[in-house]
Amino acid sequence: MQRRHMLSALAAVSFVPGISFAQEGKPLRVIIPFPPGGATDITARALQDALTRLLKQPVVLDNRGGAGGSIGMAEVARAPADGLTLGVATLSTHGVNPAVYSKLPYNPTKDFVGVTEIVKAPGVIVINPTTVPVKNFAELVSYLKANPGKVSYATPGNGTIGHMWGELFKSSTGTSMVHIPYRGAGPALNDVLAGQVAVYFDQVASSLPYVKAGKLKALAVSWPQRLDVLPDVPTYGELGYKQANEPSWFGLVAPAGTPAAAVERIQQAVAQALKEPAVRERLAGLGLYPSGTTPSDFTAQIAREIDKMKRVAAYAKVALD
Repeated sequence: MQRRHMLSALAAVSFVPGISFAQEGKPLRVIIPFPPGGATDITARALQDALTRLLKQPVVLDNRGGAGGSIGMAEVARAPADGLTLGVATLSTHGVNPAVYSKLPYNPTKDFVGVTEIVKAPGVIVINPTTVPVKNFAELVSYLKANPGKVSYATPGNGTIGHMWGELFKSSTGTSMVHIPYRGAGPALNDVLAGQVAVYFDQVASSLPYVKAGKLKALAVSWPQRLDVLPDVPTYGELGYKQANEPSWFGLVAPAGTPAAAVERIQQAVAQALKEPAVRERLAGLGLYPSGTTPSDFTAQIAREIDKMKRVAAYAKVALD
């Protein structure tokens, strides 16, 4: 009996954050449900080295794009609940998808446990300046009204936050554009840069380098105030479109049933990584704002976002099979 109690106590200690942990040294797989090159991917890579060091185990990033993030998230949901698999959850995968798809290969609340929100991610509307003769947001609205259905806009895919932002833009401004969905932010961005598509609804992080290089022009951002990285770009709120002014976010989830101590350990490592000057500076340079919320707070946040996105989807009349 004493031996069983001793073994139980040792097992419990092994799961306490900060104490030698059973997963140390074993690879931690982080599934990114979008292709490389987008803001989701950029965020995960900004944390990879710090988490590898803090958790004392290799952090392996695995891009599994497609279906608005549903393919990657379904794989996370099916993974063993052993603390060795995480998924990068986004407003698309855990807010928009449940609101717009009648069927999903995962349940956004029952199949996962929230680990932490990593960052808030302001959105941006950009254009390829060679494709439409406009210089600012107001001119774009006027041009679209004069040319209904003749301009296309790209998004990372059906049911992504970019899609919702695009539909909300059209509803708010009374304009008409053709939606061109891609399999992730990277491919969408490439075609916008090539001039194949004129308008793009994106997170600031992935479009920012091209805006700074003059290859894309930013017309508005979704954030409470102007961004330090884009000080000359107005917010949607400034322009009179407050309903479009809320940012996106990226966080981590684990398969349902993952031990609470394992979840807590990872959350604490993320929170610690987000305090490191090098990580904060890298994220700030991308227009991303560190968070690091608790597992319970992030789980509750996901439930709120689903309710909110259902209202947005009804407003924008977006429904997908």
